[in-house]
Amino acid sequence: METLELKLGLSQDYRMDVSGKLNFLLADFQIYYMNLRGLHWNVKGRRFFMLHEKFEELYNETNDVVDEIAERILSIGEKPLHSFDDYLESKTIRVTKNISDGDLAVSSILDNLNELLLQERNILEIASDNNDEGTASLMSDLISGQEKLIWMLTAYLS
Repeated sequence: METLELKLGLSQDYRMDVSGKLNFLLADFQIYYMNLRGLHWNVKGRRFFMLHEKFEELYNETNDVVDEIAERILSIGEKPLHSFDDYLESKTIRVTKNISDGDLAVSSILDNLNELLLQERNILEIASDNNDEGTASLMSDLISGQEKLIWMLTAYLS
């Protein structure tokens, strides 16, 4: 591991710390992904077609984010969580079930996004303090996209 530390310029202690935080974020993104799948499958009502399509778009995007987070963990020399037991044990966001009302579904997505943002901002700060541009860039991109999504979903509920 000494070679990896020299190549990346990131200390082993930092890599262990940030990868732990990234793994918690990964777990929450996996739960968020499953929440979106359930909302996609179960939504009903007048806005069914629009929401069904939007939820599919969101879970497809989230699937890509999950991969990016896991690959970032690997690129700093650590191992990503990869079992549902690990995800459930490490998650902080709430698992949602049996939501068919569109407005409740959107509200639950907003709750999930707000929790994810808290973690991402924390990781961004730590990464920036440790000159970890790769992790900081990933968090910046996630934050920017989620802030826009929060604005749009909040406008939908208004």
